[in-house]
Amino acid sequence: MAKLRGGDLSRLRQLNSLTAIGALRGAEPLTLSALAERTGLSRPSTKEVVDELMALGWVEEVPPTQGTMGRPARRYRFRSSSGYLVGLDIGGHNIRAALADLDGEILAETRQPVLPDTPLEERLAAIERAVAGCLALGGKTIADVWIVAAGTIGVVTPAGRILYCAAIPAWTGLDLAGHLREMFPCEVLVENDSRLAARAEAKRGAARGASDVVFLHVGRRMGAGLIIGGRVHRGFGTAAGEIAMLPQSRWFDAPEHLQTCSIIPAGTSPEDAAAYTLAAARDGDPVALDAVDRYVDDLAVGTSAMVLLLDPQVVILGGGFSRSADVLLPPLRERLEHACIRMPDLRASTLGDECVVAGAIDFAVDHLDHQLFTPDTPLPPINAETVPS
Repeated sequence: MAKLRGGDLSRLRQLNSLTAIGALRGAEPLTLSALAERTGLSRPSTKEVVDELMALGWVEEVPPTQGTMGRPARRYRFRSSSGYLVGLDIGGHNIRAALADLDGEILAETRQPVLPDTPLEERLAAIERAVAGCLALGGKTIADVWIVAAGTIGVVTPAGRILYCAAIPAWTGLDLAGHLREMFPCEVLVENDSRLAARAEAKRGAARGASDVVFLHVGRRMGAGLIIGGRVHRGFGTAAGEIAMLPQSRWFDAPEHLQTCSIIPAGTSPEDAAAYTLAAARDGDPVALDAVDRYVDDLAVGTSAMVLLLDPQVVILGGGFSRSADVLLPPLRERLEHACIRMPDLRASTLGDECVVAGAIDFAVDHLDHQLFTPDTPLPPINAETVPS
């Protein structure tokens, strides 16, 4: 049997450490025996790995439960509270912020209302207020945050610049990542909001287990996110999914059918107008049902095109209007069945309005994993130098 060289031993220890962290993340505290069973390592090797991870600060021992009789077995968990992540959903009408630990568990959320024509400086100030409020709710400060990940409408470059944004004209050409770095002294990530929403549905929502997904981001504006072969698809120029920009798709103005329905009472806020129409349609109002039919007619055009092109396993109805999936899905299914060669599984989002902030958190978690938890890079100790910047 060949002897392992020093480099081989180092890599083996690193692989064992990553296996142990993978088993502990997002799980209940585990005993050494339970962790050994999950990782396939011997119990002595597991103890050696855990001791090393504790010394580095990535794993901690959990105090025994009160009232436990006898000498309880030691239990261990990943130190998800070593650092924190902030997710942002920067929309035309709302800015949402969420605080999460390193496992991606959301601990606090806040929202700041804005308008599409809100001046740039005011919109940036609203982002700062949303994050500050979220941190205050969670009892943290910006110094505790390792990554801020933002989802925004528009075509976003990998560097975080907005190439084009029809919904917020002042957003076009903006170096959003640069502005966020001026606000927050940590690593900043920026991505298209529909792609983050699709990511969230695939990881924690209605598309779990599906490898080919079309996510319909339906609300007061329309968008789409694509997952192909299990990976979020950005396209060569990061403009994949922008089918609303094609006039023939009839997506850009589709929400107007719901937002301008004649039954909506005077004085109803724009934020509540479509919800009123959808609720009335649920109750059988013929005028509201006609508005829903016209909206679904338009929604089905762009959706059918994507289904015929990509042949997805699942189509997810997500975004703000997905709260009325019971009203929208049956007529949408009927139209897709008439237009598509093979009908995909059509599902409602389980995340609703939270899909983008949840996706932003998942984006930050994945980015952190690729930075720190890789086979070729020894795990660093948790200290000021560990925090991404």
